[in-house]
Amino acid sequence: MGYWQAKVLPKIKQIFEKNPKKAASAEACKTFDEAKEQYSKEFEEKKTELQTKVVQIYEATTVEIKTLVKKPKGAGLKKHSAEVQKFLDELVKIEFPGSKAVSEASSSFGPSNVAGPILFVFEKVSTFIVVADEKKEAAASPAEVEGTTAEGETTGEVKEKDIVVEAKKEEEPVEEAPVPPKA
Repeated sequence: MGYWQAKVLPKIKQIFEKNPKKAASAEACKTFDEAKEQYSKEFEEKKTELQTKVVQIYEATTVEIKTLVKKPKGAGLKKHSAEVQKFLDELVKIEFPGSKAVSEASSSFGPSNVAGPILFVFEKVSTFIVVADEKKEAAASPAEVEGTTAEGETTGEVKEKDIVVEAKKEEEPVEEAPVPPKA
């Protein structure tokens, strides 16, 4: 019986488990899921002291990471795995709750294999980013508020002046060309 468990059973498991790395990453995800509640509590406790640090790290990252933090996608994690790992390492430096476990799992198994925990951390980071974006919008110049953002994109808002001008144009009679009589 000891020979079976020591020699034969592990060989059989290797055959049926096509990717042992994937099994290990699933185990890491499972342990992270069990600790999520603890990380959330820790996050709430440290929220005020982490906010400025997280915003600084976020501002220093690439556009791809900013996009992933705002709208996390599993495919983006695989595509930009090096940037994701750098971002997680920066979060570890400021002791962001859960980032150490996620960073270690990500470096061992790859970001795409531990997407759930990474997306959880990104979700927590995005709460700071939304607050920072709202503060920027509140301090925005009148030109930005009226219809364009700092990047020059239109926000889709219509100015009141435009509405008044269009209303006056509709009220003015339009002169039509005379219609020739039919023969």
